[in-house]
Amino acid sequence: MTLFHFIWLFFCYSFLGWALEVSFTALRKRRYQDRGVLNGPLCIVYGVSGCIITLGLGELANNWFFLFLGSALYATVIEWIAGHLLERFSHTRWWDYSARRFHLDGYICLSASVLWGLLGLAVVKWGNPLLLALFALIPKLGGMILCWVFVALFAMDAVGTVLTVSGVGHMLPQVDAVGSRLANLTLRMGLWILDRVERRILKANPQAVFERKKLPAKEKDLHFAAGCSFYKIFLLFVIGAFLGDLTETVFCRLTAGYWMSRSSLVWGPFSIVWGLAIAMVTLLLYKYKDRTAAWLFAAGTLLGGAYEYLCSVFTELVFGAVFWDYSALPFNLGGRINLLYCFFWGFAAVIWFKVAYPPLSRLIEKLPRRGGKVLTWCLVVFMAADMLVSSAALARYNTRLEGVPAQGPAAVFLDTHYDDARMKQIYPKAVHTG
Repeated sequence: MTLFHFIWLFFCYSFLGWALEVSFTALRKRRYQDRGVLNGPLCIVYGVSGCIITLGLGELANNWFFLFLGSALYATVIEWIAGHLLERFSHTRWWDYSARRFHLDGYICLSASVLWGLLGLAVVKWGNPLLLALFALIPKLGGMILCWVFVALFAMDAVGTVLTVSGVGHMLPQVDAVGSRLANLTLRMGLWILDRVERRILKANPQAVFERKKLPAKEKDLHFAAGCSFYKIFLLFVIGAFLGDLTETVFCRLTAGYWMSRSSLVWGPFSIVWGLAIAMVTLLLYKYKDRTAAWLFAAGTLLGGAYEYLCSVFTELVFGAVFWDYSALPFNLGGRINLLYCFFWGFAAVIWFKVAYPPLSRLIEKLPRRGGKVLTWCLVVFMAADMLVSSAALARYNTRLEGVPAQGPAAVFLDTHYDDARMKQIYPKAVHTG
């Protein structure tokens, strides 16, 4: 699928999700209630979830159980992140599952996760084939133009919404005018849906009953990277990438009997999969770090397995290579993950929050404020350059394997400094898939 296919699916599922939410509210409350965050008739959580499920779980179309489980897990995490982001930036709670059983923070719950799993099945089995068939009926140029128009309207709507929430929407009247027209269109479509659900239309009420929270007064903290700040998360990303590479290298030495590179990058011993995992699990589970070890183990097992599976799919699609394969291990799923290593993710989450995180957090906070910021930004530049060169070297490595000669000085430079022998040394387990 191309970029335009994903843009098309994103807007289709965002609109269908909005229509589903409005219809459900009309049936349950007998009134119109807008369920979108933007002015336009879109629920972005549905669009993002639909694209992630399509990208990561499309190959599981014939495995209903894991397709259901993966869809429920990915969409639930997306809904949890979206709820907290919206509350943080708008100081408003947009939905609340606190009255339902087995909820977490009121933003996710078991019943909603089950519904997400069923919707994921519908997306892969029936939604994608139908929507892509409809897109194929549009002339190619017309489909591209339509997608870019949608993107432009979405961008203006998003900017207008952010400015409105910030209280400065009047500064860009053109953007504000587009948002007003989209809001009017959304209202008309919502009332049309309600008219089909109920004959009697009540006056449109403001969306939900928001719980506006007073922001606590910020206390000046003299520590560097206190709490869960950007500086601490990025430094933990670098530390996690290094420790992850070290752990995998030692593990391979103990199990396979020889030393083997497990780095993701061409400069330095850094495993990006582990670094991102450490950063993401800290962001997602920071407020739950004091929960029981059993809770952290279960969360780490589910989130780690889902994360590793998505990483495997992503790297194969982007780089045309498989960097690990668990097909020889029992209870594996497509060779991308297996039950034993999912348990390792669970143990890693417990060890991270109960053992490793507290001293590392204190160590980072002891850095001088100015020196810590300089160090962090130097590492940002270094890691960005490392990732850029590594991506280019991997891309050129794949084209060399396909017999494409070097064209241009950049390709010649990569062939000289990152030839096949060096790339095989850095990525010994990479299998080219094209």
